[in-house]
Amino acid sequence: MTDANPATPYLAAAATAELEDWGPLAEATGEEMLTSGLTLWKDGDQEVGVWECAPGPSYWTLETHEFVQILVGRMTVTPDGGEPTEISAGDTAVFPRGWSGTWQIHETIRKVYVIFE
Repeated sequence: MTDANPATPYLAAAATAELEDWGPLAEATGEEMLTSGLTLWKDGDQEVGVWECAPGPSYWTLETHEFVQILVGRMTVTPDGGEPTEISAGDTAVFPRGWSGTWQIHETIRKVYVIFE
């Protein structure tokens, strides 16, 4: 079986891949938080990539499902009306469509993400 997936080389090097400047985070609720990333695959509202973000607070309301694998860094996620959970390098998490809450990034985060419907 041949692997025709062009994303494979990037996934193997996600922790060290050179990322593109994606500008300030729109969801930031404090000072400007700079982001960078690399889209590995996209099909409509579904996407796979690598994302990095500087520390700070942000507020999210998700319109799609998102799976993340944290490669570097640490953050506390708190769903509206729920308890805070710290996630850090090596952790995985799933945020279902409609999830709303805060991400307090304590150390620059680099994650592999999968956005799906």
